[in-house]
Amino acid sequence: MSWTKVLAEGALSPGERQVVNVGDRKILVLNHEGKLYAVDNVCPHLKLKMKKGKITPDGSIVCPWHRSQFELCSGEVKQWTPWPPGVGKVMGMVSQPKPLPVFPIRVEEGSIWVEA
Repeated sequence: MSWTKVLAEGALSPGERQVVNVGDRKILVLNHEGKLYAVDNVCPHLKLKMKKGKITPDGSIVCPWHRSQFELCSGEVKQWTPWPPGVGKVMGMVSQPKPLPVFPIRVEEGSIWVEA
């Protein structure tokens, strides 16, 4: 893993977010209450984009598509929304909780850096 400069320092005001490319990954960088976070922009559940996910007061991001919830700091699953009822046991087995990948982030030399 290596550090990549992704944005200028101060590019994201509180509440703002932006998807950046780091290698072959799309990473969501967001400013929640003045603190920066970097998470995978793809939900580990249904592989849908996380950019429009709601941020909860306790510091979780909620998938905008199926409402699974992940801790911003660790990616830990706080709530997992299983497949809809009636899809069968096989699909239910595919739907085991998986954490959201998170990435180290820092501000240095006037830039925001992400390690991936």
